[in-house]
Amino acid sequence: MAGVNWRQWWPWPAVAIVIVLGVWPLVEYWLSNPDDQRLVDLEVYRVGGQMILDGRPVYDFVTPPPQLLPFTYPPIAALLAVPLALMSWDTAQWVWTAGIFVCLGITVGFSFRESLKDYRPLVFAFLMVACTYLMPIRDQVRFGQVDILLVALCLADCVAKRPRWPRGFLIGLATAVKLTPGVFLIYLLITRQWRTFWTATGVTALLTLLPFAVIPQDAVDFWFHALLDPERLGSNAGTTNQSMRGMLIRLYLPSDLLTSAIWLALVAVVGWYGFRFAREAYRRQDPITAVALVGLMAVLLSPVAWIHHLAWVVVVLGAIVGDATDVTRIRVAAGVWLYYVLPIPWWGVTLKAAEIPVLSPVLGKVVQNAYGLGALALVWLLGTWLPKRRYSL
Repeated sequence: MAGVNWRQWWPWPAVAIVIVLGVWPLVEYWLSNPDDQRLVDLEVYRVGGQMILDGRPVYDFVTPPPQLLPFTYPPIAALLAVPLALMSWDTAQWVWTAGIFVCLGITVGFSFRESLKDYRPLVFAFLMVACTYLMPIRDQVRFGQVDILLVALCLADCVAKRPRWPRGFLIGLATAVKLTPGVFLIYLLITRQWRTFWTATGVTALLTLLPFAVIPQDAVDFWFHALLDPERLGSNAGTTNQSMRGMLIRLYLPSDLLTSAIWLALVAVVGWYGFRFAREAYRRQDPITAVALVGLMAVLLSPVAWIHHLAWVVVVLGAIVGDATDVTRIRVAAGVWLYYVLPIPWWGVTLKAAEIPVLSPVLGKVVQNAYGLGALALVWLLGTWLPKRRYSL
């Protein structure tokens, strides 16, 4: 066929085969789970869409036993979930799982853009498989979660060189669907990307107000009732909540008021440093690092941030690796990768259960908070160590 550069395209079938073979054990494991344990968050989305089709209250239902999970997203997400409700359960599982890997591919492609610029398809395949086994990505497949889609949307919006959409549109969409990407509105504001900021804000507002016209009662139920109930998301003290608030709750401080006061102080301090580092990265034309830092803010500053919310670690790894010419940076990235592959927080649970005097209560809680503490360390790494490393070579 005229106009097709076969030298450019022929490696990609081999890449697809390598990726499929590499991720298949994980996919097969989770998609062969008992039906009531399989992709439980995807079932939440589907039932939310079904409630729209049936004209029933979205925020009153829970999924069937034993999960009993409520719909926790803004009402626009329920409207967007209607196509999932129209699919059979088996079809939805495969479509959603394939979508997870498409979004991961977009995230890997943008995050490691500098190291892939010489067009190395097999390196891309290696990175795809390696990132799949990060625990936050494994949990995307396990639960059928939406986080990697939100990462891909925000990342593409920030770093695509010539986007085919109004820049800011994807951030607005992601923010309307799950609120936490709203940290990117702060980032756009402090970096004075005015046109992108107003586009993102306008899209967020439009998609937030639209349900008031289409499903008004559900919109009222969410914004004035469901949103104000943090326990609706699940046990905030659970190990999988790796936000700063989650880590503080597990310390069992004398009062909720003290916990909240310390949390708000930490939000102010960590937020100030995180967004300042992101602005500095933007100014030195390092958008991948800027996005990675803002993504970490979405996790750390949120009242609740489950382990799968740390899908931003893929972008962090891309920022650390850079153009792959610094061996030290590659080694650091490998260490970060291994840290988030191992189920370290659950080791803390095991250590606490061992009830070793003195050791278990203290060390167990520290290990239980490993991913959240790691995210704090990554803010420092990206904000202070990485710039010095860049300019010391």
